[in-house]
Amino acid sequence: MACSVRHPTFFLPFLCPSSPKHRHCCSRRLRTEIHNNNRRKQRTPAAALMASSSIKDNQEAGERLYLGMDFGTSGARYALIDKQGSIHSEGKREYPLYMSEERMDWVRSWKATLLSLLEDVPYHLRSLVSAISIDGTSATTIIVDSTTGEPLWRPFLYNESCPDALSMVKSIAPANHTVCSGSSTLCKLVSWWNMEDSNKKSALLLHQADWLLWLLHGKLGVSDYNNALKVGYDPELDSYPPWLLAQPFSQILPSVTAPGSSIGCLKEDIRIQYGFPEDCVVCTGTTDSIAAFLAARATQPGKAVTSLGSTLAIKLLSTSRIEDARFGVYSHRLDDKWLVGGASNTGGAVLRQLFTDEQLEKLSEQIDPLKASPLDYYPLKAVGERFPVADPNLSPRLNPRPESDVEYLHGILESIARIEAKGYNLLKDMGATQAEEVFTAGGGAKNEKWTKIRERVLGLPVSRAMQTEAAFGAALLALKGAQK
Repeated sequence: MACSVRHPTFFLPFLCPSSPKHRHCCSRRLRTEIHNNNRRKQRTPAAALMASSSIKDNQEAGERLYLGMDFGTSGARYALIDKQGSIHSEGKREYPLYMSEERMDWVRSWKATLLSLLEDVPYHLRSLVSAISIDGTSATTIIVDSTTGEPLWRPFLYNESCPDALSMVKSIAPANHTVCSGSSTLCKLVSWWNMEDSNKKSALLLHQADWLLWLLHGKLGVSDYNNALKVGYDPELDSYPPWLLAQPFSQILPSVTAPGSSIGCLKEDIRIQYGFPEDCVVCTGTTDSIAAFLAARATQPGKAVTSLGSTLAIKLLSTSRIEDARFGVYSHRLDDKWLVGGASNTGGAVLRQLFTDEQLEKLSEQIDPLKASPLDYYPLKAVGERFPVADPNLSPRLNPRPESDVEYLHGILESIARIEAKGYNLLKDMGATQAEEVFTAGGGAKNEKWTKIRERVLGLPVSRAMQTEAAFGAALLALKGAQK
């Protein structure tokens, strides 16, 4: 039987990203990592066993639990929490490799993984689940039949670009709008609209999280304003803008509500098959990166989260909304505040090209983080940058390389920190709330010397976020929906 108490944090390699948007898009054999309760007890200290006993008492008292699921690029996770945020169970699955006409059948794989995660939730805890929510990769788009929910076209993945639609999108959208990017949801919609002649009248646009949630609640055409941002939804007006509604394809846009809003009860067939209670509700979700921010519980303006995974992403809670496609900056609504930020192509993927995990660990130990490196690099894995400079032609700069590997690594880590600092300074110059404290997520958060370097370069307190799993953030949305 799967463990009913909080499991140890999943092992992350030295620079393996915890943000699912930054995991490599690959499919390996299906596996699950749900821990054995007896094995945990064998190595759990007395204090933890007391906490375990407390959780068990709460379960016996019938305390309600909240299920969040995170669908990333290579796999999915779940987290089951109580209203205090204690984790009662968690697990993960990699996507099974299903092929269709020599292509990965993502829809089939996502559905199978969703059902597997429901099965992985310990049976004795399922009857306590009060609400469920799901996050998905931003701008992953599915065009479905509005009656059956069956896909009319293969999904457009989050990182897929549709440059054929960009000129049209730029002609209808305001200058420098978030949708003015080849990878935006709107570009994907326009690209499909222009090449597909049939089924337009019965079509409906959904995001990855929307479609997965539909499998649970059965009500087609519901989205949230975080996922809908890149199709052109205006979260400040809380509506689609007139320039978008004037387009012929606006007829296939979903209705939009706040993340964490109750949509309806879990479908009867799902509920009966897996043993969930009759009153279990399904709530609107969000994007994976926002769910990871929610997990960090950075709730006050000026609090920020930097994700140091394969790439570097920053998010800052602000009282002001900022958007400018020229700099790769956009804002998500977070209740009555704004989550502003951007994502750079620098990060751990560059380090992995140059050093092994063992080298990174040993070389980092020899760095003096209080001493500034004279080396000035722009570490990129390939040509092109998104933020804080949006330049598709920007070339990597990783030379000259000193004889000392310690000095070389020091220079790269410091250069990445300078890019991070430039990003936060850009947000401040554009009118965002000034960053006051930075929490770090991702594998890079484990490098203490790098944290001290960043603290010096940023001039801000920097600490590792206690919780960064997007599934935990999705569970918090389920809790929010249940409390409404």
